[in-house]
Amino acid sequence: MGLTSTANTVSKLSDLAEKLYKRVESVRQQVQAMSDTVDETNDRIAGVERELAEQRAIVEAVAAENGVDVEAVLDDVEADVDADADAESDDAEA
Repeated sequence: MGLTSTANTVSKLSDLAEKLYKRVESVRQQVQAMSDTVDETNDRIAGVERELAEQRAIVEAVAAENGVDVEAVLDDVEADVDADADAESDDAEA
């Protein structure tokens, strides 16, 4: 009887270990896929940042040729954004 009980316990442990291994492997694959996605996203972001820097340089050059003060324009935009944010905050509180 003791040998049968031990064999059943070993069989149950073996089944549990197999299920655990499958879960761990599944999680490992998910983590790898997520890591790949993060790497791709970082590459895309780097490309967008490069393009944005190029566009900003072009806009600043065109603005300088036309006598536009880029910093003053940015300050105006920032003031407008801050005012909009304050208005939304006041609306949310009401």
